[in-house]
Amino acid sequence: MARLDINRSGEMEVFVRVVDLGGFSAAARDFAMTPSAVSKLVTRLETRLNARLVNRSTRKLQLTPEGCRYYERGVQVLANLDEAEQAAVATDSPSGRVRVSTNVPFARHLLLPVLPDFMAQFPDVSLDLSLTDHVVDLLDDRTDVAVRAGPLKSSALMARKLGAVKLHIAAAPDYLKRKGVPEHPDDLAGHNLLGANYVRASGGWPFRVDGMDRTIKPVGSIQASDGEALRQLALAGAGLARLADFQVRSDFALGRLVPVLEVFTASDSEEVHAIFLRQGGHMPARVRVFLDFLAERCRVG
Repeated sequence: MARLDINRSGEMEVFVRVVDLGGFSAAARDFAMTPSAVSKLVTRLETRLNARLVNRSTRKLQLTPEGCRYYERGVQVLANLDEAEQAAVATDSPSGRVRVSTNVPFARHLLLPVLPDFMAQFPDVSLDLSLTDHVVDLLDDRTDVAVRAGPLKSSALMARKLGAVKLHIAAAPDYLKRKGVPEHPDDLAGHNLLGANYVRASGGWPFRVDGMDRTIKPVGSIQASDGEALRQLALAGAGLARLADFQVRSDFALGRLVPVLEVFTASDSEEVHAIFLRQGGHMPARVRVFLDFLAERCRVG
């Protein structure tokens, strides 16, 4: 006869939440339990599995290889359970609010133009949009979905790739007429390089010169907090800016901006992801349909 153990899914959910929130205390607060009770529950799970899942010798939560495997499978199992429960009580359409954080260029050029289609398809879902190029903490800011460009840091967050976007260095024709067209990255020393002052942009502009990777830190008279502001400055003739392809595609076609140094930036691109929390494997239908919409209508590259 098959064993009936009604506590296994509960143990799994608590363990996954410990990983998602980064510690026993945070998970205890979320479940209205004491940290010692959460710790004992994880210990009981380890005893049943006969495997150590978490190293407790460090101040920061550290999973063992067995813990990583159990977490990854646990997230999927709980997601399947959540979907089964949602299907059992499904309504005609998803409803509720989805809090979204996205960088300004992605919102301006890709997301905002298609949002009327989303609202027409899901009239009972409302969106709370925050446009910023600064990285937000999804848990602290109570954000459901964040669109992020660039390399992902290791974390308990889930990610859905939206593609990879080519980046260009561009300037207005009148600026290049005044300052000259740079033919080599070394020529940038005589130009005004428009930089970004958000943290993820601190690495500089990458080039491939004579088969070697090289990075130049943009030094100029203006820094801005979002990529769309940099585009507007470039259009106004203020200097050179490093911009995503979807930002400047129409500007190039209309001659408002001109790409430069393309032979040295052919491999310069950034991956774009939709980041989301999946605490305990649960994902509300309203969040799931928004992620599906992003993947279908807002792909880059």
